[in-house]
Amino acid sequence: MSADNQGSREDLLAAILSEESYRPSEPTSLDDIGVPVSMIESLILKLMLTAGNLTGRKIADGICLPFLLLEDVYQALRSRQVITHIGSAPFNDYTYALTDVGRERARSAMASCSYCGPAPVPLSDYVLSTEAQTIRAESPRRKQLLEAFQEISIDPELFESLGPAINSGAGLFLYGEPGNGKSTLAKRITQCFGQRIWIPRTLVEDSQIIKLYDPAYHQADDGQEQQTILKTAAYDRRWIKIRRPTVVVGGELTLDSLEIAHNVQGNVSEAPIQMKSNCGCLLIDDFGRQRVDPASLLNRWIVPLEARIDFLTLPTGKKIQVPFEQLIIFSTNLEPSDLVDDAFLRRIPYKIEITDPSYDEVHQLFKIYAKQFRCDYDADAVEYLLETHYRQTQRAIRRCHPRDLLSQIRDYCAYNELPTEMRPEYFDRAVRGYFTMISCKQGKSISARPAPAPPAPAAAPFVPGPISDSLVEYANDPRR
Repeated sequence: MSADNQGSREDLLAAILSEESYRPSEPTSLDDIGVPVSMIESLILKLMLTAGNLTGRKIADGICLPFLLLEDVYQALRSRQVITHIGSAPFNDYTYALTDVGRERARSAMASCSYCGPAPVPLSDYVLSTEAQTIRAESPRRKQLLEAFQEISIDPELFESLGPAINSGAGLFLYGEPGNGKSTLAKRITQCFGQRIWIPRTLVEDSQIIKLYDPAYHQADDGQEQQTILKTAAYDRRWIKIRRPTVVVGGELTLDSLEIAHNVQGNVSEAPIQMKSNCGCLLIDDFGRQRVDPASLLNRWIVPLEARIDFLTLPTGKKIQVPFEQLIIFSTNLEPSDLVDDAFLRRIPYKIEITDPSYDEVHQLFKIYAKQFRCDYDADAVEYLLETHYRQTQRAIRRCHPRDLLSQIRDYCAYNELPTEMRPEYFDRAVRGYFTMISCKQGKSISARPAPAPPAPAAAPFVPGPISDSLVEYANDPRR
């Protein structure tokens, strides 16, 4: 390798490392791993039980530990006749197989705990990493906000309100009508902070396995070039580098979601959502519409929001203290004061209303979505839409409308093998389909914003008429 290439490689590596406030170093001894050797042996046996015969390096890769540290463990298992080597492998390695004794021990270990994967990280190491990578340690400025929101339209006044709230790292309420981009804003907010953090794949405390890494919420940062460099810069492979998480939960949220979930059959636990969102953002979408009432939910979080720590219970009954280090965002269509009391509102210092967009912003939104839908922006067609279907009907406009209407136009044009265009007749068709509901009882369409009913005709004045003979007989009937 030339000196220039070596220099550029070192510069790139230095640039990557300079973004990190924390980096898990590769363990250099069994003591550095932080878990008992018996647990490592158990993981080796369970891996071999499920995968069959493996080389020493394959086993090391499976449990994410350095091969050199495991050589003594392999030797100890061989001396106890738990495993045996059945052949040589390249690079001074062997292929190992379970003995009858080892197979019995592996089944017993699997019955005790079904977890089989990377060796866990002690909870204490995770606590230190969260404190080092906390989102509150960063103070994004206007430049970072502009970069995070550059691909979406945002009102300048709203931008000025969001800036200090994001910079504080404290919680905030986003409230306003549905469809105005509260969820989109929350996801963009995470991008204002440092982009990548390290988290353990799995934790262990009091011999209890807790799975933390969740592909549903965590996006692994697995760029090929960066991975190549990281192989040169040694790190603990039990950890994974991810983008700062944005965990979004909605109406499905319950109090059980905030506790450690334990699988009794496999004796493996799952971390709650607030742990999975640490060092990122936690968005409670449609707050107030969960199956659990707002008061119970907020009472559960009133202490963590102020103390920045949470207390969880292990399956053994032991209480553990974990970090509560995320920017928590409540998104709601309701008035915050109608949902919570003053004591909780004080702990969420920023309340920002997301209002309907202006007509100028709607034009800007159509420009943005025109690129995504690969069609030309037509200002006259958009103005026709606004005049005919919004101003004249006094229909409220939301930020999601441009995207949704263009989506219907694209589908219509694709079906009819036509180019996707913004045309008045296409907008008429999209509006009829988008703003119309079907009445199952009457079997006819009803406008989502129906025209006011005509006034009822004035009632005719009452003129008393003659009393009928039947009424007289009824009044004089002694049986009445």
